[in-house]
Amino acid sequence: MKRAHILRRNVVLAAGATLLLVAACGTESDAPGVGDTTGGTATATGSGATADAAACAGADGEYLIGMSQANVAEPYRQQMDDDIRAAASEIEEFEVVFADAAQDNSKQVSDVENFLAQGIDLLIISPNEAAPLTAIVERAYTDGIPVIVLDRKIEGDTYTQFIGADNFEIGRAAGEYVATELLPDGGSVAELRGLSGSTPAQERADGFREGIAGAEGIEIIAEGTGDWLRELGQSQAEAILQANDEIDVFYAHNDPMAEGAYLAADAAGRAEDIQFIGIDALPIPSGGIKAVEEGRLSATFVYPTGGREAVATAEQILIGCEDVEKEVTLETQLITPDNATDVYAELGGSR
Repeated sequence: MKRAHILRRNVVLAAGATLLLVAACGTESDAPGVGDTTGGTATATGSGATADAAACAGADGEYLIGMSQANVAEPYRQQMDDDIRAAASEIEEFEVVFADAAQDNSKQVSDVENFLAQGIDLLIISPNEAAPLTAIVERAYTDGIPVIVLDRKIEGDTYTQFIGADNFEIGRAAGEYVATELLPDGGSVAELRGLSGSTPAQERADGFREGIAGAEGIEIIAEGTGDWLRELGQSQAEAILQANDEIDVFYAHNDPMAEGAYLAADAAGRAEDIQFIGIDALPIPSGGIKAVEEGRLSATFVYPTGGREAVATAEQILIGCEDVEKEVTLETQLITPDNATDVYAELGGSR
């Protein structure tokens, strides 16, 4: 355990009451643009909280940060951890410990409890599901631990900062893309949803429906829940394909499930008759941008992990002794065959 972080823990506890007095939620910001922005840019709204700057150890301290991940079996979440690890390695005052909940809510609660027992100075968490993780996040926050929530929300606003893209807007943009570019004359859509109980799954579903609402002749004829995993997405797609002779588009809530749907359709000899879209667009060889470039997916949407932004916020709080915004909205971008190669390079994609 680093030498100064226990002192920092006591300071943060003493400031707990101050934290609760700071404005707890921000105003709604305009939804980020989709077609013309680059991934990773952020806009911030509202006001979060930190401990009193006069009591902050700043650059003289050393800090233990706990990162509670929902499930590193998902490539997106592994990339999030990698981004946090890389950013934290550049700040000598930081030590980050990681825990993987493996898509188990009770384990994630236990992981956070273990972090609190270790005396962490700050918690970063990407909740598996909203409701089951709300109480433990609230406990950390009300105990005076700054809490950064990444990607998936909890119920309420008992956290220091939420960082994530606008999932409803991404879903809406996906629906509009299907309506205007893929199915301008109407057609049938099969949807592969993320984990039930996670906020991105519900928001991406709701947004998509709004995106196709004004289009005539587009119908969602089948739904499956793939829990964000390629293998489960593939098995769900196999069942959907067996039950439906006419499917024009698979809309998947992330790229691994979209790839699973492609594999299922390819095995059934139907891949050439169906278009596939996903979300995440990780700039890695197995990610969605390459899948678009190589022709398996028709489109995907950049969904930044927020890992580097979380570490930057931690630096503001622990070293800069600064207040931070309550909400940070990361911008996204539509990826099609027209821009996939260029965006992959712009995002520093590995070969």
